[in-house]
Amino acid sequence: MVSVLESGAYLVNGSEIIPDGAEAASAVREKTGKEITREEARQGTIAYGVLKEHNTSGNMDRLKIKFDKLTSHDITFVGIIQTARASGLERFPVPYVLTNCHNSLCAVGGTINEDDHMFGLSCAKKYGGVYVPPHQAVIHQYAREMLAGGGKMILGSDSHTRYGALGTMAVGEGGPELVKQLLGQTYDIGMPGVVGVYLTGEPVKGVGPQDVALAIIGEVFASGYVKNKVMEFVGPGVASLSADFRIGIDVMTTETTCLSSIWQTDDVIKEFYEIHGRSEDYKELNPKEAAYYDGMITVDLGKVKPMIAMPFHPSNTYTIEELNANLLDILDDVEKKAAVSLDGAVDFTLKNKVRDGKLYVDQGIIAGCAGGGFENICAAADIMKGSYIGSDGFTLSLYPASMPVYMELIKNGCAAALLETGAVLKTAFCGPCFGAGDTPANNAFSIRHSTRNFPNREGSKLQNGQISSVALMDARSIAATAANKGMLTAATEFDGEINRYQYHFDANIYANRVFDSKGKADPSVEIQLGPNIKDWPVMTELPDNLVLRVVSEIHDPVTTTDELIPSGETSSYRSNPLGLAEFTLSRKDPAYVGLAKDIQTAQKAVMEDKCPLEAKPELKAVMAVINKDYPEVGRGNIGFGSTIFAVKPGDGSAREQAASCQKVLGGWANIANEYATRRYRSNLINWGMLPFLIPEGELPFKNKDYLFFPGIRKAVEEEAEEIKAFKVGENSLSEFTLKLGELTKEEREIILKGCLINYNNKKM
Repeated sequence: MVSVLESGAYLVNGSEIIPDGAEAASAVREKTGKEITREEARQGTIAYGVLKEHNTSGNMDRLKIKFDKLTSHDITFVGIIQTARASGLERFPVPYVLTNCHNSLCAVGGTINEDDHMFGLSCAKKYGGVYVPPHQAVIHQYAREMLAGGGKMILGSDSHTRYGALGTMAVGEGGPELVKQLLGQTYDIGMPGVVGVYLTGEPVKGVGPQDVALAIIGEVFASGYVKNKVMEFVGPGVASLSADFRIGIDVMTTETTCLSSIWQTDDVIKEFYEIHGRSEDYKELNPKEAAYYDGMITVDLGKVKPMIAMPFHPSNTYTIEELNANLLDILDDVEKKAAVSLDGAVDFTLKNKVRDGKLYVDQGIIAGCAGGGFENICAAADIMKGSYIGSDGFTLSLYPASMPVYMELIKNGCAAALLETGAVLKTAFCGPCFGAGDTPANNAFSIRHSTRNFPNREGSKLQNGQISSVALMDARSIAATAANKGMLTAATEFDGEINRYQYHFDANIYANRVFDSKGKADPSVEIQLGPNIKDWPVMTELPDNLVLRVVSEIHDPVTTTDELIPSGETSSYRSNPLGLAEFTLSRKDPAYVGLAKDIQTAQKAVMEDKCPLEAKPELKAVMAVINKDYPEVGRGNIGFGSTIFAVKPGDGSAREQAASCQKVLGGWANIANEYATRRYRSNLINWGMLPFLIPEGELPFKNKDYLFFPGIRKAVEEEAEEIKAFKVGENSLSEFTLKLGELTKEEREIILKGCLINYNNKKM
C-alpha cells in the first residue's frame, strides 16, 4: 500500500526509481546517456524550479521568497492587518484575499464576529484586497477556484494552505509571515528537502482521497520523514486521479508536518482551469529527465483500503477492515493513547459503542477544505441513495466547500438525494474542523471527512468534564456508515454505482457577491473597528539578562497548537490580544495564565521604571542568589517573564496566537526537545520569543523554578552556539546549556527588537 525508502532516490524519465547508493550514478548514466551529478539532479525536481523562480536572494541554499498571492480567514486576518498597520502598511502589494469561513456563524460574543468581517471588508477597500463574505466559500476552496496557478506560490495564514495538485506551491504559516509579505519583505528559509511521492495503479471503487492521505500520514508522521520538506507527487498513478481526488490528498499533506507540496500536472488539471474560466493559469509541470529526491514514498493506489484515523491524531490509522476484525484490542489501545492525550482528565472509552460485535458511531460530518469537494459529496449521495439515516441519535451533516459547488449539487440532483436520506446540507463553513460547528454530545463518537481529530477540536471541554471524540474517514465510507444507521462500514462494501458527474462552475456567484478591488487601494476608506478589536500591547526589546519562571511543564509526546491556545470558543477573541490570552493553555494547564501574569508584574514594573522586586517580592531571594555570582546584574540590564517546557510543541494549526498569547502574558521563551513544525517555531521568533532547544532526558529544572540567562542579548547578537543558563536554587546557581538552533540574521534582529512589530518600526 505505502512504502518508504530509507535513502534518497533518483527518478529517471518520470517513471523509474533508482535508490541512492554506490551504483546509482552509473544507473542514471545508463538510463539517460548523460553524466548527471546528484546536485544537478536536485535541480530537476518541480519544487526546485518553482522555488528558484520565487527566490530573490540569488542563493538557492538561503531562500528569500516573495509570494504571488496571500490568503487569510476571519480568525487570522484581523491580527495580521493590525500588525501590518502598526508597521506602516499603506496598500496590499500583492493580491490578498480575506475569506470569512471560520467565524461565519456570528453566534458567539455579541457583535464580535460580524465586526471582524466588516473590518475585513473595509481593509479590502482601503488597501486593495479581495473580500469573500461568510458562507460563500471556505478559504482553500476559493483559492483553488480563483487564485491558484501553475508554477505560482501562495502564502496563507492557515496550515492547510495546500494547492500543489493544481501546480501551485502553497505554504501555511503564522500571521507574521504574511505581515512580512505585506511590507515587502521575504519568507526566509533554507532550501528544503524534497521527498518524492510516487503513485502507481488506480484506486478501487469506494476508496477516496482521504483514504490515500491517511495511509500516507500513518506511514510517515511518527518518523518525521517529510517534516519541513516539500512533498512532490509524481508517477503514472497521478493520471488515474481526478482533480478533486488529487486535491483531497494534497490538502492532508499538512498532517505529515511537511512544509509544502507540488504535483506534476496534466490535461486533467488543464481541464480544471478551463472549467473555472482560467485556462491561462494552467502550466504543465514535470520533473526533469533525472530528478533527485531526499526520500521516496511509493503508493500503490490499487492496494489502498478504506481507512480510519482513530482519536486523537490523524496518524493513528488503521484500515476499517483491520479495525472491525480487531475491534476490542484496537479500542483498548485508543484508551491508552487517550490517557496520555487527555492527561487522565476524564474517563474515556469507545467500548460502549460496540453492539453485537459492531462499532456504532453517533455522528457523521463531511465538510471543509478536505471533505466538502464536489466529487466527495456526489459519491456520498450515490452511496446513500434510497437509504435513510433513521430517527435515532445518529446525525449526518454535509458542508459543500463553496457556493458554486453547492449550486451544482442542486442542479445535478445530489442535494435532493441526500436530503431525502435525513442528512442536512449546510453552507461553506470550517467550524466542524475546529470545534465551532456540529459539536457532538458528551461521550459521543463522530466520524468526519475533515482535516484533524486532535483532542478538543470537536468542542470538548475537559475542565468541565465534557468529552467527545473524532475519527477521520473518507466521505464514501461515512456515507456507507450513514446508510447503515451508524454502523461503521467501509465504502468498498457498497455494491451499487458511484458515478462520475461533470462539474460546471458558475462564476456569477462570486461576481455578484465577492468584493474585488482589482488591486486598487482607496486610502479614503475608513477602517471599521468594532469594540473588541484591540491593538497589540507594547513589547520591549530583549534585555541584557533574563530571569524567567517556568510556568508550565508538558511531557506529552506532542503538544498541538489547539492545546496551546484552544480553538472553538476562543475564535471570537482572535482580534483582541488581551482577551484571547486569557484562554492560553486553558485546556492543558489551567494554572498557566495566573502564573504567567504573576511573574509579568515584575516586567511591567521594569517598563514603568519602577522596582520589580517591590512589584514581585519573591524575586528578592532569587536576585540575592544571582547577585552572589553576578553582582553587576540588576536595575537597567535585566528583564523578567515566563517560559514553558514542552517535549514537542506546535503540531497542527498555523495560528500565530499559540505564540502571541504567551508573549502578551510576558512569555520570553519556549524550551523544547524539538518543535513539531517550522511554522510554530517561526511564530515564536516573530513574536520575539527565544526558541530554546534542550536535549531529551532528565530536565535540570521543574515547573515553577526560576531560570537565569546571563548575557542573553549578547549571546543572540554573537550567534552563540550554546546558551548558558542557570536554575536558581535556594542558595546557589545550577548551570545547564541550551541551544537556539539555526536563526537567520533577520530572525535574530526580530528577537533582539522584541517582536516583528518593533523590528519593522525600527527599520522605518
